[in-house]
Amino acid sequence: MERGRTNHLRLMGAEQQALFEQPATEDSGFAFVVRSMHLDFLKPARMDDVLDVVTWPIAVKGASIMLAQEVRRGEDVLVKAEVRVAFISGGRAQPIPKSIRTLMKADLIS
Repeated sequence: MERGRTNHLRLMGAEQQALFEQPATEDSGFAFVVRSMHLDFLKPARMDDVLDVVTWPIAVKGASIMLAQEVRRGEDVLVKAEVRVAFISGGRAQPIPKSIRTLMKADLIS
C-alpha cells in the first residue's frame, strides 16, 4: 500500500525523494509519514495473484492528507484502507507545500 501512495504522488508530479532533497525552496526538506491507518480486510489474496492498489485523496488539511486506498484483484476489492499522511520537516509537522496541496485538492473525489 505504501507503493500505491508513492506512485499516486509521483503520477501527480510530486516525487517524495526529490522533495526531501530539494535545496531551500517552499517544498524543501519534507518527508511523508503515516500518522494513522484503518484497514478492512474483506477477502484473501493468494500467492501469485495480480493485485492493483488504487489510491485517491478524500481530505486535504493543513499538515495532513487523508487518502482512501483499495487493494483489488480484478473487480474484487480485497482490502479497504483510510490513511492519514502527515507532512514533516525537521521531525515536526509542517504545512503542506502549496504545490502539493493544489495537486491533491484538484484530485479530491466528492
